[in-house]
Amino acid sequence: MEKKQIIIDTDCGIDDAQAIMMALAAPHVHILGITCVFGNAAVENVCQNVLAVLSVCEQEGIPVFRGSGSPLVTGSCLINDHFGGDGLGDVITDKDPHWEGKIQKEHAVNAMIRLVSENQKKVSLVALGPLTNLALAVRLDPCFPQKLKDLYVMGGNMEGKGNVTLCAEFNFAMDPESAYVVLEEFLCQTYVATWEFACRNMLTWEFFEELINQDATAARFMKTITSRCSAYSKESLKNKRDIYFGAGFVSYDSYAMAACIDSSVITESIECPVAVELQGVISRGMMTLDRTKELKKSHSVCVFTTCDVVRVGQLLMGSLRQPINQ
Repeated sequence: MEKKQIIIDTDCGIDDAQAIMMALAAPHVHILGITCVFGNAAVENVCQNVLAVLSVCEQEGIPVFRGSGSPLVTGSCLINDHFGGDGLGDVITDKDPHWEGKIQKEHAVNAMIRLVSENQKKVSLVALGPLTNLALAVRLDPCFPQKLKDLYVMGGNMEGKGNVTLCAEFNFAMDPESAYVVLEEFLCQTYVATWEFACRNMLTWEFFEELINQDATAARFMKTITSRCSAYSKESLKNKRDIYFGAGFVSYDSYAMAACIDSSVITESIECPVAVELQGVISRGMMTLDRTKELKKSHSVCVFTTCDVVRVGQLLMGSLRQPINQ
């Protein structure tokens, strides 16, 4: 069977690391490259985080490309230390001093365009961070979206609930203009895993403990980087996510990756046009679903609503049993 070809665009925080490991563990998936974007940390930290994940999984042959370090329009972005200042919990002390030499010289956006052009209609692009690299890609090559097989986005929201502002999800709030461009101009088949979707399909904290306590190198790495992170603290979430959705473990980016790896994971979805708000004082960066077609848009996206949580858990468990040949 021909392997599924994917490109991962990431702002590699802890949940991105979990999603990347899920792709690395999938035997029928071939990762053409990993492109980095600012978000959970500065893009330089993101590059280092991706290299660390690949090293843990003994998959250093996958090319890594440095991309956008700031939003498309505004000169600065929201500061967020959800996963620590470095994006991986601020616990890694033996960082590679030679990491820059391991990053490809080609810019991430150019690499994305090249890889997709070389493999037209065969590449699934999985976007796990702010959509800046994707917006730049369509500006440089207006035909870029139609060359893709499909696009999976982790980001946005469908109920107006926000996790970084009152109404906006983190990835879209970090660069609303890019989110707008992508959802307006990427006419390829597009799947969106929103923040609320991930939270409404959460796993248990008991599952999380079992996940990170497996006897494998990747599991030990994940246990380390989550050990001091408030995003994996039951206590710190009581006044945040738990208010909306109740207590549980959520690996946000892993839901988009799971859907890409195994389409049967998604059990229900909504097909409709969407829009990203750019002007609102409170709602800037919020994604809205136009289920009544009031916006008169011709292009719809697939917004996930429910999934097979057991299967997501199986994929997560397998992702931390790496390297495969240990």
